[in-house]
Formats: sequence, C-alpha cells, structure tokens
Amino acid sequence: MASVELQNIEKHYAGYHALRDINLTIEDGEFAVMVGPSGCGKSTLLKTIAGLESISSGRLLIKNRDVTKEEPGDRGIAMVFQSYALYPHMTVAENMGFGLRMAKRPKAEIETAVARAAAILRLEEQLDKRPRQLSGGQRQRVAIGRAITRSPDVFLFDEPLSNLDAALRTQMRVELSTLHARLGSTMIYVTHDQVEAMTMASRIVVLNKGRIEQVGAPLELYNNPVNLFVAGFLGAPRMNFVDGTVRTADGRGAVVECEGGMSIPFGQLEGRVQVGEHVTVGIRPEKLTLEDIRSSVTFPAEVRLVEHLGRETILYADAGSLTTSNSDSGTGAFTVQIGDVTPFRPGAPVVIGFEPRDTYLFGADGRTVSAPKPVARL
Repeated sequence: MASVELQNIEKHYAGYHALRDINLTIEDGEFAVMVGPSGCGKSTLLKTIAGLESISSGRLLIKNRDVTKEEPGDRGIAMVFQSYALYPHMTVAENMGFGLRMAKRPKAEIETAVARAAAILRLEEQLDKRPRQLSGGQRQRVAIGRAITRSPDVFLFDEPLSNLDAALRTQMRVELSTLHARLGSTMIYVTHDQVEAMTMASRIVVLNKGRIEQVGAPLELYNNPVNLFVAGFLGAPRMNFVDGTVRTADGRGAVVECEGGMSIPFGQLEGRVQVGEHVTVGIRPEKLTLEDIRSSVTFPAEVRLVEHLGRETILYADAGSLTTSNSDSGTGAFTVQIGDVTPFRPGAPVVIGFEPRDTYLFGADGRTVSAPKPVARL
C-alpha cells in the first residue's frame, strides 16, 4: 500500500490551464474516485499521477517519495484504461503476465502471479483462451489482472467500465469493490458516472474546470455540498434549484421569497446573507411531496412527463412563475421522485410540497450558507 500526495499541482497546455493548484492526499488503502463533467481535468490529473503527462509545477509524492520527475515504470503504479488494450494473439495468461515478462522476471514468479490474479478475478477457466473468446466483462477483468500481477503500490483506473453495458457495469462495480476490500490497495478511479462514485468510493474528489471543488465521503458530499456545482452534480435526478431574494436576515436565520409569493424560512445559517441578496434555494427530488397538504410549503404545478421505473416514479412538472435553473427555459421545471408507482398523467394539476429543513440555501457567490444536514454514520 502507499499514500499519494499532490502538492500545488499545475498543468498548462498551449494556451490552456488544465489543472489549477491541486492539493490532495490519498491515504494508504483508500479508494478515491475523481468525478466531474467532461473537460474538468480528472483524466489529466490521473495521467500526471501515472507519469503519462508532465507536471508544469508542483510536486507528486507516492509512498512519501518524490516521483515528480520519474518515469511511469519507476513509480510503482499500474493503470487500467477505458479500452482493454489486450493483445489479441496472446492467451489470457500471456496477457496478464506480459508486464512481468517485459521486466524479465523468472518464469515461476510470473506463473505464480498470474495464478494468484486469476483466482482473485475468477479467471482460472479462461487462462488458455484468446481475448476474442471472452465477454466484455471478462476482458476488463483480464486488464485488471494484468495490473494485479505487477503488485503495484497504487492502482489507477481511467473510466474502465464505460464500454460495458448497464448490467455488466453493475456487476463490475461489485467486483472492483470486492477486489479493493480483498487487496487493501490504494486505488484511484476516474469516472463521469456519479453512481460509480457514490457506490465505490471511500472518498470522492469533485473537480470542475481544473480545480477541486470538494473532497469527502459519498454521503457527506451528497448531504452537505459546499456549493451549487457539487449540489447539482451529485444526485440523480439532480437537485432542483429555485431563484429567490432574501427578505429578512438576522443572527437567527433568514427568510427567502421566491416568485409567486412563496416564502421559505431558514434557521441558523453557516454563512451570511444580506437583505435583498439574490440567492438560490435547492431541494432534492426525493424530498418533495405530491398532494400532501401537511407539507409546510406548497405550490401548484402541472405534470409535464411521468417516468414509471417500477420501484419508483419520476415526475417532471411545470411550476409556472417559479424561476428555476433546472432547464434551459429557466422557469418552472421541477423533478419529483416518488418511491412507488403513482398514476399521474401529463397535464394533470398537482400540488408540490416540502419542508424547509430539507432545503439548501446558496448565496450569490454559489457557496452553501445553510446549516449542515445530519449524515448517517455507516
């Protein structure tokens, strides 16, 4: 196992600032997942750790050793790419042992390492096959096995499941999590899929425009995002956002008024807001209710679309004059997640409700100012 420490990492291309003052420590045995939209810098950051991209400035330490200028093969890392990158003319065993053969390790050592990796990944019956004879999931396991045979200090994964179908991705998420628990190795994983991040990570690193926005455990980031970007990025369906104006504010809290006369009281705040400040109110789709007159705050809406997913129903509704940032139109688009199959039809009038304690408040600068939500300790 090994820790990875990034100190003031900067990466410049010609006219483009890809990474901006990255400071991050990944502890021994941690499963860190980097997420963010396309072009945020997550793959570039992974490649700088691997040594496939040079660092413009800053330092990179692996196992407390400065590897900033070292070649990829000297860093004690193994990387699994999005493409399987298997040699079609080699058997599974030959593919898995290729790195060790290139390092001129003894034959007995290679065979032992391949057998161990095959047992971990349940590939014992596939060792004599060629890649074309394997399923997509099996090929990805072979690529992972090739990394395991090298016994690296750090595993790096660059969107390894993106070429698999939905069922295989679910299966491979379980297998990778099981592999991490079994090996206890330090793993750094890049993905654009927040489901992978939420289900696999011990800590999530959220990147945006080359900067780290927030680092923390999955449920901590989901329940307590530090700003609008993290709040909107983590969650499927994404958080609903409503524009508002601060009408009253004092040391005990604030009251925010939204279009249509809807007022939302906030208790003790973590940050400061001023009367008249333009703010944003956020609420998760699963915290909204339908046709529940007991909710503290309610507003009328009209159903636009209903998605019946079996275990739940996703309802998209237009809320008239409420100004939101949930759609390109900028008005009225709300998403409600209901935990059962509910027979609403497009065009039907509904009443949407919620409790103020379930909402988030973001200041004019996008930073979260509402008090932290409780997080279940697992």
